[in-house]
Amino acid sequence: MSESSKKRKAPSESEEQDHETENGGNDVFTSTQQRTQSISGNRALDELASGQEQQTERASPSSQGQPIRHAPAADLPDKNESKNPYDNLRYCIVTNDGKEDSLIKLIGLKQLFSKQLPKMPRAYIARLVFDRRHTSLAILSTDPEHRGTDDEIIGGICYRGFDDMRFAEIAFCAVSASHQVKGYGTKLMNLLKRHAVTEGIEYFITYADNYAIGYFKKQGFSKNISMPKGRYNGLIKDYDGGTMMECYVHPSIDYTRIPEMLQAQRDFIMERVKLNAKSHKVVYEPLPQNFQPALEGVSRANEGAARAMAIPGVAEAGWTMQDLLAATGSAKDGDRQKNALKSDLLAIVRKVDEQQFAWPFREPVDTQEVMDYLDVVKEPIDLSTIDKRVREGKHYKSKQMLFADLMLMVNNCKTYNDDSSTYHECAVNLEKFIVPLFQDK
Repeated sequence: MSESSKKRKAPSESEEQDHETENGGNDVFTSTQQRTQSISGNRALDELASGQEQQTERASPSSQGQPIRHAPAADLPDKNESKNPYDNLRYCIVTNDGKEDSLIKLIGLKQLFSKQLPKMPRAYIARLVFDRRHTSLAILSTDPEHRGTDDEIIGGICYRGFDDMRFAEIAFCAVSASHQVKGYGTKLMNLLKRHAVTEGIEYFITYADNYAIGYFKKQGFSKNISMPKGRYNGLIKDYDGGTMMECYVHPSIDYTRIPEMLQAQRDFIMERVKLNAKSHKVVYEPLPQNFQPALEGVSRANEGAARAMAIPGVAEAGWTMQDLLAATGSAKDGDRQKNALKSDLLAIVRKVDEQQFAWPFREPVDTQEVMDYLDVVKEPIDLSTIDKRVREGKHYKSKQMLFADLMLMVNNCKTYNDDSSTYHECAVNLEKFIVPLFQDK
């Protein structure tokens, strides 16, 4: 989403329905621009459950009559040595196949999404959840008292797959309030990735609002879209205020076994290290309470390094006086100041990026689409470039240098776009937010 894109008009109801027929209506995580419809809940369920018999159904475990199951164990060595949290999970893949059990699960998912995504119109959620082109993955409670009730659904993801293009768009993702901060969000996504491999899906795409970007980043999603545009262009829609994110699904990785794979890699590396290392073979006695190293002829500035070098095992491990001096004194103070500046700058960039009117500035302008942009703007800059410069730690020597780049970004937007455009308005609002951050700094 670039700052130079044209502002979209709100579609009429007839236009919306035409587009829904083509694209499946995959609005994702946008809160202010969803359109409500007057279809009642019962009517929506009746139409979607029984009036879509002519639509093509994609094969799924649910439509093939497979039962709800526990996550299967992978063929990994030493499986009995570690307890995988996915082994005891109950989950199911469900589509609107007209069966009673599937409809009960879909109703529970609709209730969950409506409750956890309050800004999303309920009729819109029902339309997508019960759409036969969409598939949902639900994690189920193990409590027998919750079987067959809305409380049985702990969390769920609803998505639409585009089989020919080998990607899927995530529409909704939510975990019940009573099970949040327990890792179910990560488990949901990892189960979905593992299932995606069986369907031949290579990429997941979603539009995330400011509150969802952090979650998707943790699940491996990126703002940099590597999938060729021709594969998704025309199949999904762009949304003002949402950030497009992508995740590549590696076909040979079992995402539910990542902790075990990482532990196996650590163990292998440690075994290789032990072949040459001596630290695990030599054990030194604890230092006596009255330990006093000889410091004759050592300057006060070097006393700390000399004390460390006198400890048995430090010199044997390969440390030298020069190494210890480099980690203390003025060199350490310089690194501390540098890290403090970097931390402050990252905090400022993060605050700016979290603002609702910062969405046009998060990624560089696509000059392939906006061919005259570089004719008007001679020094393009965006938040992702600024964030990269801050993390590298070499570009910004002071907060005023960051302020200069942020103001350049704002002025570029105001220069290119008309005063009446949405992007010019975002630039004005962002400038009002930025200036106070640097006062008295």
